[in-house]
Amino acid sequence: MKAYKANASVIYTDTEGNRIDTFVIFDTDHLTGLTHINHENLKVGADRLQLHPKTVCDYHLPLEDAFSFELLKKLREKYAELDAAKTVSLDTVIKLRPLAKAS
Repeated sequence: MKAYKANASVIYTDTEGNRIDTFVIFDTDHLTGLTHINHENLKVGADRLQLHPKTVCDYHLPLEDAFSFELLKKLREKYAELDAAKTVSLDTVIKLRPLAKAS
């Protein structure tokens, strides 16, 4: 049985023969043999999938998309840090009071 890892770039072939670039969300389930892909949130058999031809190393990352992948990773880290910094304690909220009342 052919198995795919999470985040693998694959080409999905639908019932009409259309080939669609997508990626694997979760590793192939070894009990059912189905792979959960991003395209329409489908679970499909390995006969419908093909590893993307421009895949390299264990991460199944097409060379043309390496920059975008790294950029997205850095943005996720950046915004996770910003969200963590936005956490406001109750003491901070109590201290924030308007300086003057509007008339």
